[in-house]
Amino acid sequence: MTAPLMVIVMVAVHAYASPETKMYSLTALAFMVLMASITCIVHFVILTVSRQIESSGFSWISLFFSFKWPSVAYTMDIHAWDVFFALSMLFTAPVFKIGRLEKTVRVLMIVSGLLSLAGLIGVPLANMNLRNIGVLGYAGVSMVVFLLLGIVFGRTKQLPEDAR
Repeated sequence: MTAPLMVIVMVAVHAYASPETKMYSLTALAFMVLMASITCIVHFVILTVSRQIESSGFSWISLFFSFKWPSVAYTMDIHAWDVFFALSMLFTAPVFKIGRLEKTVRVLMIVSGLLSLAGLIGVPLANMNLRNIGVLGYAGVSMVVFLLLGIVFGRTKQLPEDAR
């Protein structure tokens, strides 16, 4: 599961952030922790108990424990990714503002966050195909963002131990 790794990246972003952007990076980290917590719990419940509960014969159980629309678990996961992940990307963007690579990261973070938020349009319309807009934001564009972040962090100069 990639969610815990995304939290680690946000910890690195917070460490990288300048003092004037630490508020944004800390807020982004908090949203990413919320996203990861919710999605990990939802997936753990689905993988461990949903099939056992469904085999109990209660026809209504899929409304709670399935990834078929509509269900509580699916709704929670949508909220985690389309809201908390999106907010994390949008709050992280102001951290990156120096140089062409950082500006590219910032723009792609904004695109990722806005696409993720846009995926919410599928919920009131009960159209999970429209939800794929959000998937493009958090599973597509964000992967480019994380790759570019690796390059940004790799280019960061380390201070000698005695200068810290």
